Amino acid sequence: MISFPSDYYICNMSISVSNISKYYGTQKALNNVSIEVASGEIVGFLGPNGAGKSTLMKIITGYIPANLGTANICGMLVDAYATKFRSKIGYLPEHNPLYPEMYIREYLGIVAGFYRLNNKKEKVEKVIEITGLTPEAHKKIGALSKGYRQRVGLAQALIHDPEVLILDEPTSGLDPNQLNDIRNLITGISTNKTVLLSTHIMQEVEAICNRVIIINNGSIIADGSTQRIKEMSLGLGQQVELATLEPLDTKYLTELSFVASVKLETANRCIITSATEADIRPMLFKMAVEKKLTIISLYEQSRTIENVFRDLTR
Repeated sequence: MISFPSDYYICNMSISVSNISKYYGTQKALNNVSIEVASGEIVGFLGPNGAGKSTLMKIITGYIPANLGTANICGMLVDAYATKFRSKIGYLPEHNPLYPEMYIREYLGIVAGFYRLNNKKEKVEKVIEITGLTPEAHKKIGALSKGYRQRVGLAQALIHDPEVLILDEPTSGLDPNQLNDIRNLITGISTNKTVLLSTHIMQEVEAICNRVIIINNGSIIADGSTQRIKEMSLGLGQQVELATLEPLDTKYLTELSFVASVKLETANRCIITSATEADIRPMLFKMAVEKKLTIISLYEQSRTIENVFRDLTR
């Protein structure tokens, strides 16, 4: 696993997972996973489909038990058969389970009852305001757009004012406007909460998360601040996009001593990874002149979380 110095982490952990393993029959979904999330962090939890993200989130929330290992929330041991620790957690599952025939206030009132909250009506109105549901609050859940249904899901996760939010794909399937609304909502409510957020939208991670954990095949393979993850080279050199008016021949490009690999995107455009620490753009320009190629573009690609994610999990 690629990790970073221990001084990055803060004491007072809201989530502490130690040596968790989970099996479904003979299939190993999680392999000795350990993570710690400090109070106040917003952590993006990334991985390909089937990597183990939802399984770990379900274990952390007590929805399913682990086969091995332990999980703690705010210092309380997670036990699938206990209830006390659940008051510390707000959970929005990947497939937001709602009752379409219920009115918004009716549903949230029932959820408030589960937590035995005092002043239920007051708590319902407050969470409706926080999540921006006021314009639609008179409607049945089934009459809402997907963006507003996600807001209802967030409202039920927030109604008891938990210290920890576990959000599994909260923006899946939303249009760009809805996505931006939910992103702003999560950012707003996370000011005094710890958030573990699973998503496939890398721009969302870069926009709201201050730390990234990447899981693949049931194991944690990278863990660090958003900036440090983006700076990871993974042993790769400089990556340059070259586009020319004429078709490119990858054969003569790969034979260049300063080129490690060439990925042809189209007949006229490719991504070149360097085999040297030096800037290879002047050398590519010289090569193009010698080959009588007309350069349309020649620029260095910046590293993003998406780049790192693809390099680690492909």
